[in-house]
Amino acid sequence: MVHSVKVLLVAGVAALSASVVAAQDRPLSPRGQASTQVGGSYNSEGRYGGGAWIDIDYGRPILRGREGMFGEGVDYGERLYSGAPIWRIGADVTTRITTEVDLIFDGKTLVAGEYSMFAELAPSEWELVFSTLAPKANFREETPNAVWGSYGYTDDRDVLRAPMTVTQHPVSADQLIVAFTNMTQRGGNLTIWWDTQIATIPFRVAR
Repeated sequence: MVHSVKVLLVAGVAALSASVVAAQDRPLSPRGQASTQVGGSYNSEGRYGGGAWIDIDYGRPILRGREGMFGEGVDYGERLYSGAPIWRIGADVTTRITTEVDLIFDGKTLVAGEYSMFAELAPSEWELVFSTLAPKANFREETPNAVWGSYGYTDDRDVLRAPMTVTQHPVSADQLIVAFTNMTQRGGNLTIWWDTQIATIPFRVAR
């Protein structure tokens, strides 16, 4: 009986230790994905076909009690840049967008493909940036024409820049949200919401 109790205690301690280690290994900014499908239609049987996917993969930082993440005035956005020249729109690995169809932002065409996505921040307007810079898996990686987050970003590989409207929301989003909003099969809005800041840009399918 005593032996059985000891075995159970050892097993319990081992399980607790494993859960603590697992919690410590969990990323502070879990990966997230925003997806939509455009350009398709439903047939008479209610089946959807002919659509093209748009996916955004990004790190989702959490406020964890922090306030005023975006700052004010001339310091707006500096906290998020953290010494980088531009914001990665998230955390850790560079935010990536993959689109199977050409998209129109601000009258300019983003050709179907995969791009890194950044934002230059100002209180009343953000500038959304699509770039052919590749993502690094970690900051130690030495790969040409690639960045970790937005460190080392340069604008020579930009393919499109477009303005985003910024509003202040009375409700604070604890974890960064990237979403497609007000969608139709011809387009909609790309929306970024974190803390009390919501930035939005309309886009449409090119075809």
